[in-house]
Amino acid sequence: MVFEGGRVVVPADQASIRKTFGERKLPDIKIALDDAERARLSATAIPSSQGVRRREEDAGDHRQAFAQDADRILHSRAYARYIDKTQVFSLIDNDHITHRVLHVQLVSRIGRTIGRYLGLNEDLIEAIALGHDIGHPPFGHEGERILGELCLKHGLPSFQHNIQSVQFLDKVERKGKGWNLTLQVLDGIFCHDGETHSAVLRPRRSKTFLDLDREIFSKMDDSDYPALPMSLEGCVVRLADTIGYIGRDIEDAVELELIDRCEIPENCSKRLGSSNGAIVYNLVTDLIENSLGVRNAQIGEEGDCIGFSADVSELLLALKRFNYERIYKNPAFKPDFIRIRHCYEAMFSHYIEMIASERSGSKSTGLLRSMSDYYWSQHNDAAIVRDYLSGMTDDYFLRRAKEIGCDIPVRKCLPN
Repeated sequence: MVFEGGRVVVPADQASIRKTFGERKLPDIKIALDDAERARLSATAIPSSQGVRRREEDAGDHRQAFAQDADRILHSRAYARYIDKTQVFSLIDNDHITHRVLHVQLVSRIGRTIGRYLGLNEDLIEAIALGHDIGHPPFGHEGERILGELCLKHGLPSFQHNIQSVQFLDKVERKGKGWNLTLQVLDGIFCHDGETHSAVLRPRRSKTFLDLDREIFSKMDDSDYPALPMSLEGCVVRLADTIGYIGRDIEDAVELELIDRCEIPENCSKRLGSSNGAIVYNLVTDLIENSLGVRNAQIGEEGDCIGFSADVSELLLALKRFNYERIYKNPAFKPDFIRIRHCYEAMFSHYIEMIASERSGSKSTGLLRSMSDYYWSQHNDAAIVRDYLSGMTDDYFLRRAKEIGCDIPVRKCLPN
């Protein structure tokens, strides 16, 4: 098929298809794709043509804005490091346990399915989903808490992985230049907060980069600041994040023989299911059915929101509580975080000293030698160490900790 004036046209034969595309330049086809997208999407969706960047770029790129952002995130160094970043279970030798890289792919897939049924922009959903956890430090949320305390101790705002995700993509990648992602993608990444329970989400539209920066500073001062996405696509990712981890974490705990499937609350398993597949399917189905109004709504109208039905929302909250009590907060499931904390503390101090030597010219350490002079001029020593530590994979963190003399924990072999 081809696009003509925003309409889908099916030529009579393959020769006509080749002739049609052969006579058109890529920028012309991009315009046709944008037109077709606007005709296809809901009025409440964000079309690719509305993507806005901090810095203007050459308009010659044939990719649509949000698809281009997804490509940039996929090709980032930070995305490559997802491969060895803890999701929930750290220091475990089991190839079937979820790592961060699988989680973001699951969120992307779930989000795109929801977006397709609601007439939203799947490219925007994908870009937000792939980038939303890039700021997570080694060893998951426990590592985030430890690093947050160290940041406060060294005069920085408390560490929050959603803010750090924006920091990496906007100010660290490409030697400090960042990827110049669109406002809509950065906003969705910043506002993804899947840990906060939300039955219904209504976008906070009409944001600018100035508004986003103000919200980030507000979140730095108060971690409970209610940051809401500017797009329904961002709202989808926020809910898809929860859908992506809630059943998968149960599945991992069952795989490791840490809980039994029959322990799931009966009211939850009866309605949502007791396997990850069933839980994902039932949550996605309810969310779509309860949010179909966005297909015919206008921006700002009552239907400009998405969410679960009241009963499913309550069951999802109950399932979250079960996960927190039986998995996330259960000390029996924690690795040796006492040693990990000591490693974080020792490395933060060690790298602060290294940077001080580098800045004084007394010693060439080579730390972050790939970063530009601009990056170094815009970040104090503690902020540079924060960026360096939070970007590490779990294994790299342990190797560097061992190099400076830390007593590091070892991986455990559990059922595989």
